[in-house]
Amino acid sequence: MPILQLFLVAVIQGVTEFLPISSSGHLILFPQLTGLQDQGQVIDVAVHLGTLGAVIVYFWRDVKQALAGVLELCCGRVDTPGARLALGLAIATVPVVLVGAILHLTHLDAAMRSMAVIGWTMLIFGVVLFWADRTGANIKSAADWRSRDALIMGLWQVLSLIPGTSRSGITITGARRMGYSRSEAARLSMLMSIPTIVASGVLLGAEVAAKADGTAFRDGALAALFAFGAALLALTLMMRLLRSVSFTPYVVYRVILGAGLLIMAYW
Repeated sequence: MPILQLFLVAVIQGVTEFLPISSSGHLILFPQLTGLQDQGQVIDVAVHLGTLGAVIVYFWRDVKQALAGVLELCCGRVDTPGARLALGLAIATVPVVLVGAILHLTHLDAAMRSMAVIGWTMLIFGVVLFWADRTGANIKSAADWRSRDALIMGLWQVLSLIPGTSRSGITITGARRMGYSRSEAARLSMLMSIPTIVASGVLLGAEVAAKADGTAFRDGALAALFAFGAALLALTLMMRLLRSVSFTPYVVYRVILGAGLLIMAYW
């Protein structure tokens, strides 16, 4: 695959993975709108691994705390901040892994990769995010995250399996409805992405590794590197902007893009 196309795919994934505008939707739309060859599953897995590295680096303190919490849970301790975080991440990940596996094995995930589906989800869930952001209180922080809230956010995350929904957008929506501040909602959403991307990578990585050759691995490594840089930059900017800016600019983008895609799909 040409370096330029690898770079563009990686940047699209890196920028859109953590912004509430749907990375999967943009990756599906890219070849449809440009006429370029679909990047394929190898590159999709690679760029997701690149964004995984970015979120781990950015939230390294939280990641270390969660890893320590896993050991504490194994020792029967559930009363420490690390143990609560690790348990919450596990609970939040189970629903999307179970439903995602079912959709993948039944090939229903492929059936939803259409411009019309992405248009509707962009539009609808953009409006839902606006509603949640405007009506949600600002009374909770990540320290208040418990099993019940983790399960609710995990159920919201299941909706992200529909292309165009946005994993970060829908989990932020759920967190804002439960009263988490914008920055804390985004923080929890980003941390939830780690086990989710790992689970997806394990499921799809085994499939692509058996088919990939040396060229595919080289392209994947470059794509992962590009995606890491783009994701780290996008994540840093978004978290800084959330101190003074709402999610409205992302909502406006989603509504405009969704409306345009629906016109193209049904015209």
